[in-house]
Amino acid sequence: MAIRIFITGGTFDKEYNEITGKLYFKDTHMREILELGRSKLDVSIRTLMMIDSLDMTESDRNLILENCVRTEGDQIIITHGTDTMTDTAKLLATGNLEKTIVLTGAMIPFKFGTSDGLFNLGSALGFVQSLPHGVYIAMNGRYFDYDKVKKNKETGVFESL
Repeated sequence: MAIRIFITGGTFDKEYNEITGKLYFKDTHMREILELGRSKLDVSIRTLMMIDSLDMTESDRNLILENCVRTEGDQIIITHGTDTMTDTAKLLATGNLEKTIVLTGAMIPFKFGTSDGLFNLGSALGFVQSLPHGVYIAMNGRYFDYDKVKKNKETGVFESL
């Protein structure tokens, strides 16, 4: 069964408007990222939303949970903004799903060329195939249990609690 990838937005998929100097969303770059990484995995990609995680509502998080519940496969990756990734992970854990769910993101947009997103996605793909059922966050080459991690906003690195 294919690994399900749900897109929710976040820095991962932001683009830069050279005129206004602002970041914005257009389309996901997931296919391009997988091709660049020469991935040969069977994946199924679905865009749920394209928003900054700071703008994510309870309704948005419930939509993510509903999609995780409904999907047939038991290996799910969610691209997500890093600022509230742990909030969504906590909600997903309340679902007690018999699935491996890995949330990942990026500190720098993929389109900038120096993004950590490609590495984080590659790590998430490996973790989703090897970890037991549960909810995890994959950042900086590491995985964390959903309830034992925080984002250090001074360093931009995820750390164990």
